[in-house]
Amino acid sequence: MLWAVNTIIRKFSSSSAYYQNKLKLALIGQSLFGQEVYTNLRKQGHKVVGVFTVPDKDGKADPLGESQMGGGGIEWSTDQVVEAYKAVGAELNVMPFCSQFIPMNVIGFPKHGSIIYHPSVLPRHRGASAINWTLIEGDKKAGFSIFWADDGLDTGPILLQKECPVEPNDTVDTLYNRFLFPEGIKAMVEAVQLIADGKAPKIPQSEEGASYEGIQKKSNAKVNMAQPAEVIHNWIRGHDKVPGAWVVIDGKPVTLYSSSMLSGSLPAGQPIEVEGASHPGLIAKSGLILFGSDGKALQVKNLQFEDRKMIPASKYFSSDEAASLDLTDDEKKMAEEIRAIWKGILSNVPVIDDTTDFFKSGAASMDVVRLVEEVKQKCGGVQLQNEDVYMATSFQSFIQMFVRRLRGEDQEEELVIDYVTKDVNNMTVKMPYQCFINGNFEDAEDGKTYSTVNPTDGSVICKVSYASVADVDRAVSAAKEAFDNGPWGKMNPRDRGRLLYRLADLMEEHQEELATIETIDSGAVYTLALKTHVGMSIQTFRYFAGWCDKIQVYGVCLHFSVCAIVIPWNYPLMMLAWKSAACLAAGNTLVLKPAQVTPLTALKFAELTVKAGIPNGVINIVPGSGGLVGQRMSDHPDIRKLGFTGSTPIGKQIMKSCAVSNLKKVSLELGGKSPLIIFSDCDMDKAVRMGMSSVYFNKGENCIAAGRLFVEESIHDEYIRRVVEEIKKMKTGDPLDRSTDHGPQNHKAHLDKLVEYCELGVKEGATLVYGGRQVDRQGFFMEPTVFTDVEDHMFIAKEESFGPVMVVSKFKDGDVDGVLSRANNTEFGLASGVFTRDINKAMYVSERLEAGTVFVNTYNKTDVAAPFGGFKQSGFGKDLGEEALHEYLRTKAVMVEY
Repeated sequence: MLWAVNTIIRKFSSSSAYYQNKLKLALIGQSLFGQEVYTNLRKQGHKVVGVFTVPDKDGKADPLGESQMGGGGIEWSTDQVVEAYKAVGAELNVMPFCSQFIPMNVIGFPKHGSIIYHPSVLPRHRGASAINWTLIEGDKKAGFSIFWADDGLDTGPILLQKECPVEPNDTVDTLYNRFLFPEGIKAMVEAVQLIADGKAPKIPQSEEGASYEGIQKKSNAKVNMAQPAEVIHNWIRGHDKVPGAWVVIDGKPVTLYSSSMLSGSLPAGQPIEVEGASHPGLIAKSGLILFGSDGKALQVKNLQFEDRKMIPASKYFSSDEAASLDLTDDEKKMAEEIRAIWKGILSNVPVIDDTTDFFKSGAASMDVVRLVEEVKQKCGGVQLQNEDVYMATSFQSFIQMFVRRLRGEDQEEELVIDYVTKDVNNMTVKMPYQCFINGNFEDAEDGKTYSTVNPTDGSVICKVSYASVADVDRAVSAAKEAFDNGPWGKMNPRDRGRLLYRLADLMEEHQEELATIETIDSGAVYTLALKTHVGMSIQTFRYFAGWCDKIQVYGVCLHFSVCAIVIPWNYPLMMLAWKSAACLAAGNTLVLKPAQVTPLTALKFAELTVKAGIPNGVINIVPGSGGLVGQRMSDHPDIRKLGFTGSTPIGKQIMKSCAVSNLKKVSLELGGKSPLIIFSDCDMDKAVRMGMSSVYFNKGENCIAAGRLFVEESIHDEYIRRVVEEIKKMKTGDPLDRSTDHGPQNHKAHLDKLVEYCELGVKEGATLVYGGRQVDRQGFFMEPTVFTDVEDHMFIAKEESFGPVMVVSKFKDGDVDGVLSRANNTEFGLASGVFTRDINKAMYVSERLEAGTVFVNTYNKTDVAAPFGGFKQSGFGKDLGEEALHEYLRTKAVMVEY
């Protein structure tokens, strides 16, 4: 049934393409690439009349040969090729990759000739080694060409070409997986259709080409260490896998794999002698550090010895074998599924037992790709790389490696973090301070940093990486790669939920450390940080983890792919959780910018995501300025959704930029001036207590804070008197002191604005009953403040203070509609509240208050299951609750005709 539906949808949506001209094709090629080209050409209605591939090796058929059995093609080896080819009557030869085992000058060319795929971009390079040479020579572009084959195969005219940028740490594998494989398959199908329709060009090419010597001979691949680091890095990645760049270490030839330029400070490590190098290498936790002639460094992740055994470079001096794991029943079932995959690849091996060696049983490099891809497909949630197979060549070692990866036990060991540590709050907190991109902590590309300050005393906590536009671009690229080619978007939703539950558990394990970091970086009172900032963040992730396998909408539910999130400084971790948990549960990847003044809990959170097993690239965090980082996120063409919490003016600017760039979807939670109406029939004790909380909660740095209290005239004076009495009992001071009620404002600039706000209120004629000044002590402390006699036209009646300033106005007894009119006379509509014992009055008022949230006889009572968001200039879109998921999903209608 699934096949039928898929077929009908294709015909229904693309009927004009489906009924175009078709050809009789001979496929001449090999490997998974050839298999996919074969499958896609047949889906488009072309008739494959013959398949010519390599002979079976060690009893194993090539994937292309396997795919066409029973599908209308015939598999032939070289000794039968001429007669077999003449018999099929092909109109066009399609050659995925160079298939030089076919003697083209003997078999001749059919009616429409032959086309061949090559990973090359002309006229810069030509030849099978072109992409390798692109990396070796540090080119900025790679790509492929589809040629009209001649006797030289790759010297004929060009039919079609595609290009892609080469990232600084790209390898042949990453280029192949990201671009050459998926886009190459599409291009081969496109090229065939162009020929069938008589629209295919023939563009002459020059005879310039790349040498094959360096890439084919191991002796030519030795690294010349007397060169700059970037040149050495390019040489290693250009020779990746075939034949492998090598150096002599401790008198033995060692092949180097997975090179990257070292960013950030030099890690500690054990020196090791490298032949020809002016400076000894280092074996560090991150790998083998090598130095170029220019003093710059690169790191190599894996080493391979002459016996083909591959190890992590960090384990060079370690001879200890990891203890064997005891597998659970579910893991044993997965092991048997993997055993079946091994058997399918190693079809010449009678029995796959624990000692079966993948390579000694005849497997080649393409079998490695097949193994990795089949395991990914059958066991979603585990991200494997080709080198993992080289490091675990026996079946038993492969299963052990797989299970450790499944459990996330190897993630923490691989992650290298250069912490800032502080002994504070009776503990040692360890704080990452670098950008978090693609699963790694690293300095900003230009090395810039800025200071994040403790508002309690104004001291610098640490220097934090100041991300650049280039860092944002790298983060977006990592997020896009993780979505397009990683396991996250394709993962079974329950597995995604399991990882989010694990992340919530880790946040709970580290809640005291997170709350301490939140306190010293944002000024939040520790007890509040523990309960609300961190506690609600944990609840949020658990709530959305439970949604992962329950997301249902009418039609087909789609991810956005890469989302951007920009959060404020008042609840650094909680705002991160409110947005990112829904984003991740929906299957997206994300790039997040924490507020410049409060980046540290976001970066600590990033560390926990790695421990939880969240795949690399799914979550990226780039601290820095809104004008630079936030603006680039708004402008970036690969970001399709942006969620923002912050001020209304910045929200408007973001909305404009998102519209101009690529019309990306936006959700905005912006400013507020939330009214709280207190009627004379209220519970006075509760109204005083909750009314104070509505203003002074989290030092007033609260988006839903009651920006203006309307108190019924008959109780006004008593209400103010009791509020002032309670304020005098509040303890202002060190937020880490458990008895403190009121901590420092977040940063100096905000404190200065609050003082100006109060001075303006006095000038306009409002009565300053209490406070209004900076506390005379070290740090950024503001007195809890009360204004009365506030008229509707005054600045403090209209504008948000975002601080501990209670703004009170009277209203006449019994004037319900009048006070409602005044309460709604604002451009904001985030929250509101009403205190009364009369339930009918409460319902009447709550229905008419123009705000996204209405509190009745309570305040600040948010819940992870209740949607949160504003009206009017307080923004649009929802955080929390089921509605938040729809902010990070698209709905597609699929119309099927049976």
